[in-house]
Amino acid sequence: MTLLHRARRSVQRLGIDITRHPADSSGRRLVQLLRKFDISVVLDVGAHCGGYATMLRHGGYRGRIVSFEPLDGPGTELRRRASSDPSWTVLPFALGDRSGTTVMHVAGNSGASSSVLPMLERHSRAAPYAAYTGEQTAEVRRLDELWEQLVAPGERVFLKMDVQGYEGHVLRGAGKRTAECVGVQTETSLVPLYEGGLLFNEALALLQTELGLTLMSVVPGFADPESGQMLQCDVVLFSERQAAHA
Repeated sequence: MTLLHRARRSVQRLGIDITRHPADSSGRRLVQLLRKFDISVVLDVGAHCGGYATMLRHGGYRGRIVSFEPLDGPGTELRRRASSDPSWTVLPFALGDRSGTTVMHVAGNSGASSSVLPMLERHSRAAPYAAYTGEQTAEVRRLDELWEQLVAPGERVFLKMDVQGYEGHVLRGAGKRTAECVGVQTETSLVPLYEGGLLFNEALALLQTELGLTLMSVVPGFADPESGQMLQCDVVLFSERQAAHA
């Protein structure tokens, strides 16, 4: 019997159970896919405080990570987390379909639901703690303009987006470089949560039909606490023709 099993049996007598955290298993599955497709650099767009990159490291990914976070508060924590990791770079930009500046709405949940787009009532009703509390001017860059500074020749790229409805703008700003992404992970909304935000079906149509990627994983996300309806999830897609291992 393993130590975990012995501990679990002991606390079960007190009416407590121990289970693995779902994020741990989803992180390991994602790293398995990154390994299968021989990903050497992850572009972590909308990095917030660095939770996603930390999850990858805990799951065993040892390749390069480039994180983008334009907000001051989360960016400070992100830089602190990345400071001891020489393969983790942080850039203070939002990504979009034009370079310049924009005004970001800062959300009350430590900035996690912040977006360039207005938040709809459906979102704020389900998560009042995430309502916007302020604004911040942010620098915006097109990904295709930064690409040669970020990606070395021969590197295999995985693009992750957590940009609260702004995913279409990020992809348009990548231009022809989207064809060089071996895989993509993006948060999607199942119902409208941000004005003009990309929805689940639209995201799949864009990534599967236009970019030729194959859906390989769905990660449950934000749900309405009253109804239980899932409102957001992440989809993970890869180019099967670029698989490193059969």
